[in-house]
Amino acid sequence: MTAVTTAALAALTAVLVLAVRSDAYVTDPASLAGWYAVAWALFGAAAWALRHVPARLVAPLVLAGSVAVAAAGLVAEPRTSSDVYRYVWDGRVQAAGVSPYDHVPGDPALSRLRDDWLFPRGAECERPERFGVAAAEGGPAAAEGSPAAAKSSPAAEGRTTSCTRINRPSVHTIYPPVAEGYFLLVHALSPADARHKPFQVGGAVLSVAVSALLLAVLRRRGRDRAHRAAYWAWCPAVAVEAVNNAHVDVLGVLFAVAGLAAVRARPLRGGALIGAGIATKLLPAVVLPGALAGSAARGAGRPGGAVRRALAALLPAAAVVGLGYLPYLLVSHGSVLGYLGGYAAEEGYDDPTVKNRYALLRLVLPASWAQPAVLVLCAAVVAYVLLRGDPERPWRGALLVTGTAFLLTTPGYSWYALLLIALIALDGRWEWLGVAMAGAAKYVGGRAVDDSGLLGTVAYALAGTAVLAGWLLRRRAQVRALGEPARAAVGDTP
Repeated sequence: MTAVTTAALAALTAVLVLAVRSDAYVTDPASLAGWYAVAWALFGAAAWALRHVPARLVAPLVLAGSVAVAAAGLVAEPRTSSDVYRYVWDGRVQAAGVSPYDHVPGDPALSRLRDDWLFPRGAECERPERFGVAAAEGGPAAAEGSPAAAKSSPAAEGRTTSCTRINRPSVHTIYPPVAEGYFLLVHALSPADARHKPFQVGGAVLSVAVSALLLAVLRRRGRDRAHRAAYWAWCPAVAVEAVNNAHVDVLGVLFAVAGLAAVRARPLRGGALIGAGIATKLLPAVVLPGALAGSAARGAGRPGGAVRRALAALLPAAAVVGLGYLPYLLVSHGSVLGYLGGYAAEEGYDDPTVKNRYALLRLVLPASWAQPAVLVLCAAVVAYVLLRGDPERPWRGALLVTGTAFLLTTPGYSWYALLLIALIALDGRWEWLGVAMAGAAKYVGGRAVDDSGLLGTVAYALAGTAVLAGWLLRRRAQVRALGEPARAAVGDTP
């Protein structure tokens, strides 16, 4: 099976190179969706074949494949997201001694920091095929992540009109402090005129680091689990989102995985690492219930026991987030939350009429009930994890909470699933990979159909069905395993 695994991995890498080099996201999204489907199929075949490879070869294969998949993301400029251009800008602004939270990219006060790459002019500005579909003037430019040549608004704060690769050039940055520190570090280490490439290289290094960390954690729990690391290391989403699009989410994933691995034996360290993940992209906050799994039950019978166990992880996490924001609070004149509130409103998290939000719940509930239902269901899952979760495997509770949140909110940005994929690798419940696939289908495939909301709903419904089927099959296997000793004991009775 080693040869089969290697062949499938080579084919996966080749397909990813073709997909990343293609500009089909703008010109032919249906074709790109097809390439993605082939890549996911090859990924599944390679991961399945790896289960039958000799144990001594699994770790080297996983790491070699991780390097190959990451390298595939480096062969072209970002193809399906423009977020990295904001990273470049925020790093540049900080290096100039300015808080990234104080000015929008279109502010003329920062005009001295502009160049012809991030802010093209003249004929270059009139070539939307190079960047994506140009946004109209006046207001936030393009949806997050779309590769748009946006025009900043001349009406706001006297900004000059110019094209820019940065999406939403007339709003403040949204990124938390650890992410901003990462942007500054990459800027400081980058050669002049390196443009986006250092962030892609950084994404590749971080993605391989996550692979190595997953291998280390899984091998400590038994060599037979090491193959699970491939669920992250070889996943097409890692090549596309962590490397090619260079999303900073991969740094948050690294911190979250390290925190979950440490929190049981060293809650202070584990909580601090999870806090660093939260201060990178906020989303890793969903792993906190997993980190506290079973804390209420373990503290039962001892006054304040549950509270002390929870605080041992929560206080370091909160301290890291607070200390991360403190320097920016001291030097910034505006809110360090940036566009966070506007983004939440834009995405429809507080508006039941937004078609693409809470898609599965809206199939069975009135739209106005969707948001309260999400809150109630998420609270129930969190309570279950806190009371009944496995403290020896905190990633299991984290996966349940994270995956449930995805199925209930049905996000349309495929890079959000990077955290979910890492949790799947830790826990081995591969059926949750369908949720990550659903996000990619909605983000890329939605551009190829008339009703992207319908496609996203179908994709998430199929993913939810796969999760339910996986749970039923695992439950059935557990019941059978528990029944075998009992039947054997009955058979041995005279």
